[in-house]
Amino acid sequence: MRYTLHTAGEIKHMLGVIGAGSVDELFQSIPANVQQECRLELPAPLSEMEAAELADSLARLNYDPGSFVCFLGGGSYDHYIPAAVDQLLSRSEFYTCYTPYQAEVSQGTLQAIYEYQSLISRLTGMEIANASGYDGASVTADAALMACALRRGRGRILVSEGLNPAYRRVVETYNFGGDRKVESVPVRDGATDLQALKKLLDSDCACLIVQNPDFFGIVENTAELCRAAHEADALMIVAGDPLALGVIVSPGEIGADIAVGEGQSLGVPQSFGGPYLGYFATREEFKRQLPGRLVGLTEDAKGRAGYVLTLQTREQHIRREKATSNICTNQSLLALAATIYLSLLGREGLRRVAELCLEKAHYLAERISGLPGWKLAWPGQPFFKEFTVEGPLTAAEVIQRLLKKKILAGIDLGKFDKHNRGKLLIAVTERRTREQLDAFVEALREL
Repeated sequence: MRYTLHTAGEIKHMLGVIGAGSVDELFQSIPANVQQECRLELPAPLSEMEAAELADSLARLNYDPGSFVCFLGGGSYDHYIPAAVDQLLSRSEFYTCYTPYQAEVSQGTLQAIYEYQSLISRLTGMEIANASGYDGASVTADAALMACALRRGRGRILVSEGLNPAYRRVVETYNFGGDRKVESVPVRDGATDLQALKKLLDSDCACLIVQNPDFFGIVENTAELCRAAHEADALMIVAGDPLALGVIVSPGEIGADIAVGEGQSLGVPQSFGGPYLGYFATREEFKRQLPGRLVGLTEDAKGRAGYVLTLQTREQHIRREKATSNICTNQSLLALAATIYLSLLGREGLRRVAELCLEKAHYLAERISGLPGWKLAWPGQPFFKEFTVEGPLTAAEVIQRLLKKKILAGIDLGKFDKHNRGKLLIAVTERRTREQLDAFVEALREL
């Protein structure tokens, strides 16, 4: 939107209507002792054309992310998005729809959400899924609150140190100030330590939260972790990348109680960190404690299919103390993107994308491990599309020096944990070509 200054005549007219002699008079009610003189060191005025050219020159100083080869991960991934996703998403009936948290929401929007819920349920192996949440971190925190409500009287929330650190902070924030306590389960060789977990589990534990694959890329033994949690009558919450479910066992298959995660890899661009969507699925027996909203399918008086907002658990809709969520709405547009993406790929397509990520990540890991001084941080551990390496240079040095070669080398794990200082987390998606993988290896070799 263009900005056009008021003319002197317009300013004079407005001051006359207000009854002020000058613009300065408008601020006379502010005590002099709190007023501060602000002298802006601004350059000489520019014409509109000159100002536009200056802005363009400043914009050209930024990095063009499209010209960089991306190996960043940690919850946001550079996956290919079929053109049909954006094309269908941009249709005006979807793109401009009213935010879907009122009962009068359109049938088209409700059906799209219903299809999304169905796909997430099948993908996670769970019985029901909600209409989506804000992101992976918030749905993980909501899952912890739900577990505490289902295991009333229990105040301990066990969180694996393999959980995304951002998710962990949000879980802690949601549970700050009450009678609930968030405790860490240590990792061993990059994965949750089962023996340490068994020592921490007791009759006061409401739930265990693990990520699979975890933040370091390792595929967890969720079946054993789930069995241990259930022996203590604690609920099992599995957070994870939904794309990984194309090749690894689903939360439902191992008996998990709640499955959550970040849906960005399902047709949503990275967009500098958001907006994204959080998926949330659980068992049908827990539906009354499901946060967010749930769209159901019914029939009208003439026998026609009708989609309805079946469950609304926000404090605005029910008694405040009975609310299970403070989420105002779902991420409808982004959930629709995930729905289109999953529908386009289908079961076999999703599996093939996951296999490509798996194969390319293992190819790169093997090549890097063959370089002098470089090795996998936890050799022998299974991983999906992310893995952690360490070498003769710190992760921070590698990242900084490879930027000059237009390679986004990965994430410095030392930023999150001093015990992982120097380790580099690398993500490989189906978009990375053999040439790009080999170029990455050669860039490391030159370092």
